[in-house]
This record gives sequence, structure tokens and C-alpha cells, in this order.
Amino acid sequence: MAISLQGVGKRFGSVVAVRETHLDIKDGEFFSMLGPSGCGKTTTLRMIAGFEVPDEGRVLLRGTDVTNAPPNQRNVNTVFQHYALFPHMSVLDNVSFGLELKRVPRGERRDRVAEMLRVVQLEGMEKRKPQQLSGGQQQRVALARALVNRPAALLLDEPLGALDVKLRKQMQLELKRIQTELGTTFVYVTHDQEEALTMSDRIAVMNGGDIEQVGDPKEIYEHPQTPFVADFVGSLNAFDLRVDEVSEGFAVMRVNERERLVVPVGAETRTGDELRVAVRPERVRIEPANGRAPEGGSSVEGTVVELVYLGGLTQFHVDTGTAGRIVSHRMDDEVAAGLAPGKRVTLTWPAEHAYVLAGAVSSEI
Repeated sequence: MAISLQGVGKRFGSVVAVRETHLDIKDGEFFSMLGPSGCGKTTTLRMIAGFEVPDEGRVLLRGTDVTNAPPNQRNVNTVFQHYALFPHMSVLDNVSFGLELKRVPRGERRDRVAEMLRVVQLEGMEKRKPQQLSGGQQQRVALARALVNRPAALLLDEPLGALDVKLRKQMQLELKRIQTELGTTFVYVTHDQEEALTMSDRIAVMNGGDIEQVGDPKEIYEHPQTPFVADFVGSLNAFDLRVDEVSEGFAVMRVNERERLVVPVGAETRTGDELRVAVRPERVRIEPANGRAPEGGSSVEGTVVELVYLGGLTQFHVDTGTAGRIVSHRMDDEVAAGLAPGKRVTLTWPAEHAYVLAGAVSSEI
């Protein structure tokens, strides 16, 4: 493991920022800590970097206990949202600064800086000052300055936050490319779900100082383990289901001869139970009224109340008497003509694309 947190906790007065966290980050992986403001992700990163000392637990870097070691004695570097480049220095001097402090021989220093500028695609810009660079180029200089020291891990605290949306998306791909090419462990802090899903090998979703789930992007999105993870990562339709029957691992609520809700359940589910169930909007198919449900799937009817056009994607907001308001995301070439507000429609989705929100207690239906 590149980084191991063993029962790490941190308090600021009466406020618990991080609760007894256990986390292993593999060598060479792109690992993201995702969560809302105040969830403890930045505090966790700062404890890895050495800017905060844990009140309990241990921090290990490649098996070595560095819990009480100062930042300059840890083989990690940090890139912040504000890049803190030296304005009076050229790109070349900014990148080579750390190597000069370490008294790396001139020839080796030149070769390492040249290689890093190639990796971040800043060749030919060595003599420019930071104010002569775009925001994306400044970020690449900050990355090169951190990576040229060959750290065991690079810690990134929302480094794309100051960039515009288009450049931010471009830099997401660049960061992943750089990490893949170098094989350096990246630990990335963000509140942006799309950002984490785009770049990460694994993600830790944090809430209120706790890690609620760790997994790869597909697992986090498709199989959330808590209501918070399900709601925070991506869009979500959630509704209550009263179990009318359980058959072959599925719970069924029969509304009438045309409408039903179906969800996979465990062996502990019984007839009469009330469950909180979720399905992603992109899994919901919308058709004119009286459409047929997929074999074994869910089917509800409703009225279109709002359309939201998002370029290649359209959101259909449908009021149903059975499951409240359900949103369907469809690509433009999938949308049936004439589904305007006021139209009656049928919403369907395969049973396996719904899931019970663990730990959620539904209200009476």
C-alpha cells in the first residue's frame, strides 16, 4: 500500500472532523475522496500530508509510520487549488526549484525537468513567467513542480476548482493521462461527482467525517451502499414500495393490472414490509401511455409536467400517482415524438436496475 490510515481521527474543539477512519490506498492508483463541504475529505488529505496531526490512529506511507513526521519529512507533495507558483520565476525555475533545494546535480536536474515538461506538455514554454500562462498551463506547472521530486504520492486538493467548465473537463483527462504515464499514486479531493467518476480507479465517499463507501466508479454509481451515496453520486429517483409479494429474489408491489413496482431484495424481506427504492433516471424508459413493461420489470403511468432540454439529453419530469415524481433522461434520438407536457405516458425499467436504499425507513404509503 502507498498510504494506510489506521483508525485515524481528528477533532477541532468539539467538532469531529474525521471519525476513526481506516483506509488503504494502493501504490500507483488514482484515488479520490468525494463528498460535500465539511465532510472531512480535506482534513484527511492534510493528515496524510502532515499539515494536521491526528488525535488518534496512525498514518503509514509505504509501511513507514509518519504520524508525527513534519511535511518536509514525508515523501509526498501537495497541489492546491491556488497553485502558489513563484511569479518572478520562469516555468523552468519553478519546476526545478525543489530539485535545487535537494542539491540534485545539475545534469540530472536538467534531465528530470525536461522530462517532466514533456509529460505535462509544456515544452517550449520554459522561459515564460506564470502571468504569461493560461489557468490550465499554470496548473500543469504546479503539477510538474510537484512530480519532478518523484514523490511516493501526489495529493491534490480540488486543483481544478479555479478553472472554467470546458478547461476543467480537459484537465480531468490530462490529469488521468499524466497519472497513468508516470504510475504515481494520486490522492484527489473533490466535491464534483462527475470529476471523481471520470478520473478515479477507486473512490471513497465521505459524509460527516465518515467514509460511507469505497469502490470503483461503476460500483459507487450502480451499487450505492447507503442512502447518502445513492443520492450524492449522480441523479436519483426515490420512492416508497409496499411489498405485496416476494418471488425468486424480487419484491413486487402491484398497483393495478397495468402498474407494478419491482426491486431485487434479500432473503430477509417479507410481505408487508415498506422499502425505500431508487432507480437512476437514465434507466427509466418513457413511452406514450399503455406501453408494456419489460419482462419482470416495473411499469407506472403518469403525466408529463416538464421537459428540460440539455443539448443531446432531454429530462422528462413525470408525475405518477404511484411513485411520486419520476425523472427520465433520454438521448434526443431515443425520444418519442409528441411527449409534451400534459401527455399521459408509461414509465418502465428492468427490475435489476432498481435497488433498495439500505438503512432508509420509508413513510407510510
